[in-house]
Amino acid sequence: MKIPLVYRDALDTDLPMIVRIYNSTVASRMVTADTEAVSVASKEAWFKAHQAQTRPLWMVETPMGEPVGWMSFQDFYGRPAYNGTAEISIYLDEKQRGNGYGKAILRYAIAQSPRLGIHTLLAFIFAHNMPSIHLFLQEGFAEWGNFPDIAVLDGIQRSLVVLGRKV
Repeated sequence: MKIPLVYRDALDTDLPMIVRIYNSTVASRMVTADTEAVSVASKEAWFKAHQAQTRPLWMVETPMGEPVGWMSFQDFYGRPAYNGTAEISIYLDEKQRGNGYGKAILRYAIAQSPRLGIHTLLAFIFAHNMPSIHLFLQEGFAEWGNFPDIAVLDGIQRSLVVLGRKV
């Protein structure tokens, strides 16, 4: 049986943990287009752009306070007509990957979307990141876009897939 998860709004003091978890994905070249670790200072504006009522950034923990990861909703395209559409991002602590937490977090995010005013979720995922694509497809997302060879990571062209789901 899985340990239940606790979701809470991220605090300023969580930003170093958020950045640490994010930076742990850079080397894999599977999750982010950043090719170097980012700094806490470089993520401050991004952090402050989240609002608990409509675009939260949640820390995900065990009931004992052990970090599992974080997830966020971000605006899509920045125009009022798209206010009901959000990009979702999920990042897991290295020690927590492969335990089914990504699925639990995604399901929670989908369930919470209507109260946040979100009717459409988008996920931007590298086409070679099959574990993430598989997770989102299992939860009712479908491919809504494909940008072939749009990124270059270590000299290798990589495609970006946009998965979407109505909530």
